[in-house]
Amino acid sequence: HVQLVESGGGSVQAGESLRLSCHASGYTGSSTCLAWFRQDPGKEREGVASIFTNAYGRSTLYADTVNGRFTISQDSVNTTMYLQMNSLKPEDTAIYYCAAGRRGFSCTLVADNFGTWGQGTQVTVSS
Repeated sequence: HVQLVESGGGSVQAGESLRLSCHASGYTGSSTCLAWFRQDPGKEREGVASIFTNAYGRSTLYADTVNGRFTISQDSVNTTMYLQMNSLKPEDTAIYYCAAGRRGFSCTLVADNFGTWGQGTQVTVSS
């Protein structure tokens, strides 16, 4: 089964950058759907970005709140996913989780479409 391990969180000042990584193992089949979600205590889990890869190419999707500031990518062997976060804001503070999509579900930013989750990594942005 798929296992996910995140790394790269930390504390930064507003305007600075961070890059998160998610190593995925145990994938079978020719397509992958991976995503980043985030959750602040007391708030609902929010989809940040997703990336779908198959034999025909890749497609990405971003939440409006991060579009233009964050970039999701995946390495050429599809084992590690990244989230490059630029121009960070205090409201980006949250625990960030990577997630693997369920087979047969669309690769959109709906938490129920994802069946495997990493342990989470804290991102803190101070003003």
